[in-house]
Amino acid sequence: MTSTIRIQAHLSGDVTEVQALIKHPMDSGFAKDGDNRLIPAHYIETLSFEHNGKVVFSANWGPMIARQPYIKFSFKGGKAGDTVTTKWVDSHQQIDSTETRITSG
Repeated sequence: MTSTIRIQAHLSGDVTEVQALIKHPMDSGFAKDGDNRLIPAHYIETLSFEHNGKVVFSANWGPMIARQPYIKFSFKGGKAGDTVTTKWVDSHQQIDSTETRITSG
């Protein structure tokens, strides 16, 4: 399966800025389709980012997060070449994860 997560991590001084875009429908279970039937709930429940194995950002989400969520945050302590890994688990117990290396510049 191709990853649903696009992630970048850039070092600026002593701060690493992480940006991620996740391809996910984030269906709340309240919307209706063209035939006026409810679309079943399907959304990300947990999201985490790790820097070299240590959690630097985590979130517990619910059905009200917008589809194709975009996340941006920063943390201190990263170095160029270090690994940043992200993982999500959704309401259907599907899982996706990916990693990137911190770049400088």
